[in-house]
Amino acid sequence: MTNDTISTDTRERHDIFHWANQTDAVKNELEIDLYLFTKGYTVYATNYAKELLQQLKVLFLYDMIAQVQTGAATGMMVREFEAAEVEDNMLQTTTLERVEHAQEVIEQIMYGEESLEVFSEGDHEFRKVKGMVARFRSSRDSAPFFVVKLLPQAQVLKGATAWMFNAGSFQPFSADAGLRITPDNQVLIAGDDVFVFSEVKFVRLFGYDAKQFAIAEEKIKEIEAHFKLTYPEGLTLDALCRDKKSLISKIQNVDPALVTQEQLMAHAEEIGVDLMPDDTGERILIMDGNDALKFFNLLNDDYVTSDMTGIKYEVKSKKPLRQE
Repeated sequence: MTNDTISTDTRERHDIFHWANQTDAVKNELEIDLYLFTKGYTVYATNYAKELLQQLKVLFLYDMIAQVQTGAATGMMVREFEAAEVEDNMLQTTTLERVEHAQEVIEQIMYGEESLEVFSEGDHEFRKVKGMVARFRSSRDSAPFFVVKLLPQAQVLKGATAWMFNAGSFQPFSADAGLRITPDNQVLIAGDDVFVFSEVKFVRLFGYDAKQFAIAEEKIKEIEAHFKLTYPEGLTLDALCRDKKSLISKIQNVDPALVTQEQLMAHAEEIGVDLMPDDTGERILIMDGNDALKFFNLLNDDYVTSDMTGIKYEVKSKKPLRQE
């Protein structure tokens, strides 16, 4: 069964059902590398004892394969994460490039592996760790895939404060730290696609608010259709918004049709906001995130001058007064 038979969206994506069958066929020969990443999305390499190899496959992979294969037999739907409300027997998916922090983690592993530090509790501290990535590779296929799990601090046992129960008695916990890895399916990254098995943990892992990003994408299309904007080579308004989360929030309630470009530029000059036209004078030049923020503030009417004091303000929150 392929995605074409069960999904109504048109984006070409990794075939998750083919992935499950292909991976199931080679699961006994897969090599696994393990990584940790922090709350700031810095990735560290780790080592593990060979005795853990089979347990790693059980905890990270086997149930995921089984869930997808069972889903294929029962008509599981695959839907875009940004557009779909989660339902029973549904798997959500999005592109890696949309999930900035996930892309950041994978790129460190793919392109900077040789320079990754090896994690040690003495130098790096488990309290800063946010998640764990298992990279799976097969000699038959040069393309790896990645399974990601959230590591809440409640799952971390610290040697200084933990005991272990062994041979009928409590004893000091002798390791630097211990981890409890939950067996639930959370996130799979295969090729350029991210498959979300647990929406809650995916959002906690990577801070990706799909609904806000989806709204922002539509707003950006409306803005660029209504206003003449220009950017330095290689820059786009979409890229600026993704780099600065405050812009994503700012754009949610903007209505581009309320003002014209001439009105907006006149208001910028009146209020003293430095919004630059390009050399032709016909387009607004957006050089960076600060220019984008000024543009959005003007568009959202967030700059006001007090009639009483003449002081100019940037309004953080507006509530229209009711006319009695």
